Amino acid sequence: MKTGLKMLICFFLLISCSEDQIDEGGAGSVKGRIVDVRSYTGMENVRVSSNPTTSTVYTDKDGYFTIQNIPSGKYAFQAQKDGFIARFVPGTIENGIEIELIFEMEVSTATNKPPEVPVLTAPVDNATGQALSLDLTWTAKDPESDPLTYTVTVKNGTTDEVKTYSDLKTTTLNIKDLSYSTKYYWQVTVNDGINKSINSVTNSFRTLAFPNPRYMYVKKVKNNNVIYAADEEGNELQLSSAEVNSFRPRKNLSINRIAYISSDGSLFQIFSMNPDGTDVKKITNFIPIAGFNMDNVSYSWSTNGAKLIYPNFDKLYRINSDGSGLVQLFKTPNGKFISECEWSRDGSQIVLKVNDVSGYGVEIYTIDMAGNILYQVLSGVTGGASGIDISIDNARVVYTRDVSGFENSDYRRLDSRIFLYTVATNTLAELESGKENGFNDLDVKFSPNEAKVIFVNTSNDGLSAKNIQTIDVSNSSARTTLFQNASMPDWK
Repeated sequence: MKTGLKMLICFFLLISCSEDQIDEGGAGSVKGRIVDVRSYTGMENVRVSSNPTTSTVYTDKDGYFTIQNIPSGKYAFQAQKDGFIARFVPGTIENGIEIELIFEMEVSTATNKPPEVPVLTAPVDNATGQALSLDLTWTAKDPESDPLTYTVTVKNGTTDEVKTYSDLKTTTLNIKDLSYSTKYYWQVTVNDGINKSINSVTNSFRTLAFPNPRYMYVKKVKNNNVIYAADEEGNELQLSSAEVNSFRPRKNLSINRIAYISSDGSLFQIFSMNPDGTDVKKITNFIPIAGFNMDNVSYSWSTNGAKLIYPNFDKLYRINSDGSGLVQLFKTPNGKFISECEWSRDGSQIVLKVNDVSGYGVEIYTIDMAGNILYQVLSGVTGGASGIDISIDNARVVYTRDVSGFENSDYRRLDSRIFLYTVATNTLAELESGKENGFNDLDVKFSPNEAKVIFVNTSNDGLSAKNIQTIDVSNSSARTTLFQNASMPDWK
């Protein structure tokens, strides 16, 4: 009795543990495709089977498969391939009906290896003279031949601007509109869609030298003064970073260096650099350049580029261009601050613009190298003045002055005009420049051939944009605007 009961129980257990029964209702078929979920391309040699078990087939080179003569019923179809997670798709087979299935296969990360580090191939590291449009190329390998995507990061070494090129499928990227005389840094990141991204080393290259940059000036970027160079066609090149306040560029042709003023902590110092912004060197140190208002303070090169002169309040200093040999040349007899200085081309005299602590009480005069005052250009006037230059033959001095005589705590000028002083006749003449009412002409300098002057023109509201203009000295009725939203010009 007990034996019979045990056999009956086992019989029922066998029935309950058996696979789903296949209906006795004819047969149908299945066709489908297996694709890689990352690229949706077909996968070859994927094993396709069913539960309950019927036939087992493998996909062709494009990922397609067909299973014929499947008895009617409900099934779970399975796709399997080494390195991928098995996928199950349900399907109901009916007599004479062909159903279609799609499997999206995901790579199994358990044993998948990441790509190798990309190798940057062109331009080679530290390449120079590169075109403003070029191809960046690299190589990359993956142990499982997983499809790879790339991200390229390119950084401008002068402006710190970073451009990112994402989701690249090939190992070449064409980049355009690069700047002259600029060092760029680039890096490639590769990803196989499974593992963490892998970065290449960072390489650099430098573009072609800027052609004939005769002009220099300053623009406001991120609330800082930034130095630019430009050619006569208006092509411009940023030379200093927008993260640092750098201004008043002055180029010396003899040594092909640009000097400029830049913030150094709470002080301002004079630096120099190559015409492309490289090889920055600090010139002043223990005694910084200083005055009543740094926007209106300047310095000057010697013609041969060996020395510079600069003010520190009421004193004038000379320093070698390598930072050595600092000496005091002059101290104002009345305690006024030296704001501007211009060294004559022959090195025999220096033009000074001095003023009180508010920028007013202006005097312009020349001294010899022993500190003796040679002649007075301007004194006894009210209002502001700025921008001085001396002609190559020491015969004329050009400057700007506010003829309105207005004075206030903001050093605002209402009607600043250009004047020419002739040394031999001790005469002064306004340059009739056709300036509009309500505007100021500021920061004047002679052109290289002294047939023109270059200067800044802006509204007297103290807020509007500044533009750099030129006019002929002999025929000053026509103005030419060279650069907009720019100031502190230098023309070599």
